[in-house]
Amino acid sequence: MRTAREIAFRLKQELSNAYQFARPPEVQIDPDFKPRIPLPDPAPVANALRGTAFASEVLALAEQILEHRFPILGLTIDTGPEIPWRRDHTSGVETGLGYFRRIPYLDSRRSGDHKVIWEPNRHQHLVVLAQAFCLSGDPAHLNEIRAQLESWFAANPYHRGINWTSALEVAFRALSWIWTYHLVGGEMTPGFRMKWLRRLYQHGCHLENNLSFYFSPNTHLLGEALALHALGIFFTGRPRAAKWEQLGARVMREQMERQVHSDGSHIEQSTYYHLYATDMFLLHAVLARPDRDYMDKLEKMAEYLHAVQGPSRILPFLGDDDGGRLFHPYGDRSGFGRATMATASVVLDRHHWPWDLQDLHEQAVWWLGTGVLNRKPGEGKWESRLFSDAGVVVLASGANQVIFDAGPFGPWSAGHSHADALNIVVRSGEQEILIDPGTCTYVGEQKWRDWFRGTEAHNTIRVDGRDQATAAGPFRWINPPVVSILSWKTNAKRDVIEGECRYRRFTHRRTLEFQKPDTVLIVDEIEGPPGEHEIDQLWHLGSLDAGARLVLPEGSEIVESWRSGVFGEKHPSPLLWVRRRCGLPVRLEARINLH
Repeated sequence: MRTAREIAFRLKQELSNAYQFARPPEVQIDPDFKPRIPLPDPAPVANALRGTAFASEVLALAEQILEHRFPILGLTIDTGPEIPWRRDHTSGVETGLGYFRRIPYLDSRRSGDHKVIWEPNRHQHLVVLAQAFCLSGDPAHLNEIRAQLESWFAANPYHRGINWTSALEVAFRALSWIWTYHLVGGEMTPGFRMKWLRRLYQHGCHLENNLSFYFSPNTHLLGEALALHALGIFFTGRPRAAKWEQLGARVMREQMERQVHSDGSHIEQSTYYHLYATDMFLLHAVLARPDRDYMDKLEKMAEYLHAVQGPSRILPFLGDDDGGRLFHPYGDRSGFGRATMATASVVLDRHHWPWDLQDLHEQAVWWLGTGVLNRKPGEGKWESRLFSDAGVVVLASGANQVIFDAGPFGPWSAGHSHADALNIVVRSGEQEILIDPGTCTYVGEQKWRDWFRGTEAHNTIRVDGRDQATAAGPFRWINPPVVSILSWKTNAKRDVIEGECRYRRFTHRRTLEFQKPDTVLIVDEIEGPPGEHEIDQLWHLGSLDAGARLVLPEGSEIVESWRSGVFGEKHPSPLLWVRRRCGLPVRLEARINLH
C-alpha cells in the first residue's frame, strides 16, 4: 500500500511533468559557455591507444555504425538511411509521439520490446564514433554524430514518445552525450553546440523530477542519480545545476548504504546488476571523490565481483542480466567485469586484482587518463568464502571454482531474481562445467521469460514440474521460498556447505562437499507431502564434453535445453536430467570430477 508521503510525491511529480510537457524548459546557453568536465584530456588517451587491439575494435564498430548497422544486445539491427528512433526492429512495432506517461512501454504487443528500442537510444554508439574520431581524425565520424543527433531531436520532442518513459534511459543518454561532448564537442559549430546543450539541459530537468524513489529504487535510481550529479557538474553556473549536483551526490551516498549489503553484494541478488551498480558507483567516485565510508563499501563490492568471477575472470549469470553496460556495451558480456576490476584497482588503489591492458583500454584510461597505463596488475588470489548477505558461497582451489547460491529472492517484487535456490555453477579454469543459462528476454515471448528465470533453467531440484515461486508478471514473484544456509565449514582440505529451500510444503536440502582440489560431492534430500511426486535433478552443462565430469544416479539422460549468452538471443545447450517418480523422502547423489 502506498504511503501518504509517496502519494504526495507522485502527485507533485505528475503535476510538474504535465507542466513541463505543456511548457518545455529552456535555458540560455552563451556561445562561449564551457562545460565543466572533470575527465582526462582525450588527446593523450587517443595517442596512447592508437595501434592497440581496442583501437581497432572501436574503428571497426564505428564503420558499422556509419552504415547504420547497430550491434545491440545479441542483435545487429540495420535501420537503413533514416533511423526510426521509436521502432522495435525485431517486431516492426513503432509508437507515436504521445505524452510519455501514456505510452504502454511494458506491453510488447502495442509498443514492441522496449529493450530493443531503448538500447540504440542510449546513444552509447555516439561515444564510439567520438572515440573513433579521436583515434583517426576522420570527419565522417563527426558528421554522423551531428546527423544522428539532429534526427533524434526531431523524432523525440521533450516528454513525447517512448524514449522519455524511463528515467534510467534518459540518464544513460545524458551520460553518453556528456561523454561525446567531452570527446568532440569542441569540433562542432557553435550553433549546433548550443542546440545540443539546450537539449541536454532538458534531460537534467526530466531527471530532477523523475528520480525513481518509488518506482524502481534499485539500479534505476543509481543510474539516474549518477547522471543528475554529472549534469550538475557539467552545467556549473547554469540555473538548477548546483541542485542537480548536490541531489545526485546525496542519492548516490544514500543508495550505497541502502542497496549494498555489508558483505559487498548488491541487494537485487543478480551478479549482472551487481556489476552494473559497481560501475555506477565507480564512475561517481571518479567525479565526486566521496568519503571514506563510501569508498570502503565500494571496495567490498569489487571484492565480491572478484570472488564470483574466479580465476577465469568470467561473470556467472546468477539472476537477471539485461545485456547493457554503463560504458562500452560491446563484446562478450561474461567478460565485462574484467574492465570493471581494472578500473576498481586504480580508483581504490589496490594492487592484488588481476587484469590486462585491454581491460584498462576499455574503460579506465578514458575515465582516469594515461597514468593508469603505468600500473602493474596483481597476480590474483581466490579462496573459499561465504557472502552471508547474498547467501552465496564461493569455493575455490587453484583454477577450480564452485559457486553455491543459497540466497533469498531480492527485495520488493524480486523482479530480477530467478527461481534458482540451491543452484550451483562450476568451472575448471576456462572450461565451464555447470552453467547458469542466463535471461534471454524481459517482455518478449512470455514462455521464454518464464523458462529462463524458472527452476528448470537452473542446477537444482524441481518438484512436480513447478517453479520454487509463482511468477506474477515479467518482474514480479509471489510466494517465494524460504532459503537458508544451515552450515558452512572450510579448511585447507575441504569445504562443506549445507543449504535448505522450503516451498509449497516441500523441503529441499542440498549438501555440497568440495574435496580440494578437484572433487565435488552433492547430496540432495527432498521431503514433502505423502504420495508420488516427480523429482527432477537438473544439470545444465557448459558443453557436451563437460558431461563426462559428472557421475550421476542411474537413468540420467542428456536432452536439448537452452542458453542465452546475451540478452535477446538463445541457442541450444545440453542438459543432464535425472528424473524420479517416487514417494518422499528421497535422496539423490552426484559427483563432479574436476581433474
